[in-house]
Amino acid sequence: MVPPSSEMAAAASTASCSGSSPAPRVLSSTSTPSNLLHSPPPLLTKHPHPQVSCFPQKGFSNITHAFLGKALHGLCIKGLLHLGTFYTNTLINMYCKFHNIEYARHVFDRMPDRNQASWNNLMSGFVRVGCYGEAMHLFRHMCEVGATPSSYALASLVTACDRSGCMPEGALQIHAYAVKCGLLSDVFAGTSLLHFYGAHAHVSEATKIFEEIDQPNIVSWTSLMVAYADNGYTKEVLNIYQNLRRQEVPCNQNTMAIVIRSCGMLDDRTLGYQILGDVIKSGLDTNISVANSLISIFGNFECVEEASCVFDNMLERDTISWNSIITASAHNGRCEESLGHLVRMRHDQMEINYITISSLLSVCGSAQNLRWGRGLHGLLVKSGLESNVCVCNSLISMYLQAGNFEDSEFVFHTMPERDLISWNSMIACHVEDAKYSRAMQLLIEMLHTRKSMNYVTFTTALSACNNIEKLKIVHGLVNLFGVQHNLIVGNALVTIYGKFGLMDEAQKVHKIMPERDEVTWNALIGGHADNKEPNAAIKAFHLLREEGVSVNYITVVNLLSACLASDDLLEHGMPIHAYIIRAGFELDTYVQSSLITMYAQCGDLDTSNYIFYALANKNSSTWNAILSANAHYGPGEEALKLFVHMRNGGVLLDQFSFSVALAIIGNLTVLDEGQQLHSLIIKLGFDSNDYVLNATMDMYGKCGEIDDVFKILPQPRNRSRRSWNILISALARHGFFQQAREVFHEMVDMGLRPDHVTFVSLLSACSHGGLVDEGLAYFSSMTDEYGVPTGIEHCTCIIDLLGRAGRLAEAEAFIDKMPVAPNDLVWRSLLAACKIHGNLELGRRAADRLFELDSLDDSAYVLYSNVCASSRRWGDVENVRRQMESNKVKKKPACSWVKLKNKVTSFGMGEQFHPQTTQINRKLDELRKIIKEAGYVADTSYSLQDTDEEQKEHNLWNHSERIALAFGLVNSPESSPLRIFKNLRVCGDCHSVFKLVSKILDRKIILRDAYRFHHFSGGKCSCSDYW
Repeated sequence: MVPPSSEMAAAASTASCSGSSPAPRVLSSTSTPSNLLHSPPPLLTKHPHPQVSCFPQKGFSNITHAFLGKALHGLCIKGLLHLGTFYTNTLINMYCKFHNIEYARHVFDRMPDRNQASWNNLMSGFVRVGCYGEAMHLFRHMCEVGATPSSYALASLVTACDRSGCMPEGALQIHAYAVKCGLLSDVFAGTSLLHFYGAHAHVSEATKIFEEIDQPNIVSWTSLMVAYADNGYTKEVLNIYQNLRRQEVPCNQNTMAIVIRSCGMLDDRTLGYQILGDVIKSGLDTNISVANSLISIFGNFECVEEASCVFDNMLERDTISWNSIITASAHNGRCEESLGHLVRMRHDQMEINYITISSLLSVCGSAQNLRWGRGLHGLLVKSGLESNVCVCNSLISMYLQAGNFEDSEFVFHTMPERDLISWNSMIACHVEDAKYSRAMQLLIEMLHTRKSMNYVTFTTALSACNNIEKLKIVHGLVNLFGVQHNLIVGNALVTIYGKFGLMDEAQKVHKIMPERDEVTWNALIGGHADNKEPNAAIKAFHLLREEGVSVNYITVVNLLSACLASDDLLEHGMPIHAYIIRAGFELDTYVQSSLITMYAQCGDLDTSNYIFYALANKNSSTWNAILSANAHYGPGEEALKLFVHMRNGGVLLDQFSFSVALAIIGNLTVLDEGQQLHSLIIKLGFDSNDYVLNATMDMYGKCGEIDDVFKILPQPRNRSRRSWNILISALARHGFFQQAREVFHEMVDMGLRPDHVTFVSLLSACSHGGLVDEGLAYFSSMTDEYGVPTGIEHCTCIIDLLGRAGRLAEAEAFIDKMPVAPNDLVWRSLLAACKIHGNLELGRRAADRLFELDSLDDSAYVLYSNVCASSRRWGDVENVRRQMESNKVKKKPACSWVKLKNKVTSFGMGEQFHPQTTQINRKLDELRKIIKEAGYVADTSYSLQDTDEEQKEHNLWNHSERIALAFGLVNSPESSPLRIFKNLRVCGDCHSVFKLVSKILDRKIILRDAYRFHHFSGGKCSCSDYW
């Protein structure tokens, strides 16, 4: 070290001139020994500068300018002033204060006589400038020479050990020394050790040291609270606070801030009000930090008025105050109020920082508030905050929540720097937008940048896996980056493998997880339930209980959903019900609703109704459950009556209630009731709810009112994916196949990704419209271009598409190559096509497969019988009928109905018991005569009985839809549209009759059969004779 003597001497020559400088702030005085200067020079005592004139008494203690201190030191070096021990100690302290630690050490090393203060001052100086190792070395040297450090010096050393992060053993040595010297009870030394142990998560040691302190002050109490708070013992913090109050120790702002923060973590509003009273009583309510903490806690408690009251009564505010009240308002969804605070903040010329903007952006993530968000975006650019990573992440989140994915991506790509949150948010954005391929592409880009990845990255990426190949790749990356043992990632893997039906893989992941919680087991049980594996779900439940994991209501709900058939009810459903009662879950609303659903789907609707009516407290959830159970598994009329009881009983109707009721009406095709319910929906304000709106559209579509669908259809930019799907489905059902395709392409052009349901509706439209090549092209693009997994419904549509077109060989080949196992719908579609095209051999193979799946399926017998009849294999027809009798299988009878004047009238085959039979027969004869005059010739191939031609034609005129037509014509005004419904597919000859009648009588006739709507007008049908 170069001695600073020459510099001091040079500075000394200017000491006398320093009086011309403005007088600096004078620090607190300390006592001065009487014999420090034998005869103080008049130059000093009469000097105009107060820091120089008080030098004889204070030494260098009051010096606030380094240059002045060096000048005085220079005088000492010249010999004009004698440096005794006291002056030298103050000189060391001065140089440490100005961070000139080399000068301080130089002075210390040349002291002829050192006392305790000399050592302590230099030791504290080393700590002050961050030379923690030198401080510890000096401490050890001090101990070697027999000097005793003060409690202040020990406190500084403990601070050094804490701040260095690499000297915990040093603190232990100091602790031992403090015990040896009896300094542990000293409030300064003890408090510093207390703080150290608390910061290193040794809360029990911190508590022991606190108990050793003779007279702990408020800093000691606060340090103990911080130790407990930082280590998660929030309740204990408040217990300490109560003890502090009993000891009548006055609190400071730091104490109250940690107490308020702990109260907020407990989410105890009453306690918050009590602490507010303590704050006011202690007079700390005007303190900025305490008031800021109160604003935050009341904001978290959703008590914005109280937070505003605290804010308005503040005498002084800083940026944190404004940010706290803005955050409180934003957290509680008060967008305009939080923006008002921003205006006032700017008016007061307070600094706006990234926290201000980020808090405001969090409340602008909706369509109605997005305009404010765009304004804030402009403000942050003007303020120069557009490069702040935190603000950009908030912008991405805001645009994402508002559904504005393009702007989210723009912000992401214009960020000068991106952190992990940026990448994770953007990947989540594309997953939310169903752009799974883009999400995977971003993951690859992230890999190329060599950015660190965490469990959030991979959990989000797993959500983007829309096929098994991508899932395997992401799973491999999970293993590569070593996060396979993360609990959340493991839970996501179990869930996604279950979604793809790969329960063996889900179980493998489950077994190797080092830690499993309720979510893990619920994901596994839910996966087995979704994949219709009740035995495996029950086995997993038993393993869960063996492992000692707690069972919650989600576990029970998943178990109940695994029970799907009557056999499951006896083997699993009832035992689970017994467990529910034994474990005390029978009062849980979700469990009650799931029990009602489980019994219904297992074929025991009576028990579902019994459970419901036995409930002491019925709420919307249980009412909706019994409504849905009766809608799906019971008579629709009874379900509709339940809805009326629900309404009359004052039960709160919600979107689910209305959606189920609308679905019932759509299935019953009772338009009048649907219109009445729509009026109620508008009256109660549910018409803007997306779920209810879509259900209303679907109801009108199923009731034959395609025009009403368009009346309530949202504008293209405001349509959800479900709205688009329902529109495509309605158009396909009503025979507008080209329009259905146009809507699909419009949907894609609007940026919405089609899903599983979209393609079912689209492929169905192509099938019924004879658009074979187009349908096959859509099926190919479904997985290749849009990433939608192939489902059994899509395959059924393709079989129907090929079968209707007579391409039966291709249909059979497609079944052999299907990625999913064929079910009864697939074989039934093929068998129906064989009936149309008279392929007896293939029809027999399809029928055999149906009989293997369900020997009691009446539709399989009827379809195969019709195939045989079409080929005039009457002996085979008789064999099929005998087989039905042997198996006690009854054919579902054909039925048609008409609703006129709020009354539904139904007709069976050859109906002769209606009061108006005479009028109906007369009308049928009249129709037969006029259409024959128009050129009608009966197509007796649709009469599948072994009789003569005359009898076959007579049988055709006994079809229920013709009787319903005649009844409708007799009882309705001539100009009104006529709606007829049939439970089976309309026959080709009846279809021809309806076309001719619509032309000759100039009537619009709407016929809904089991598959679709036929709109007859002017001798033409909307299906173009292809159905």
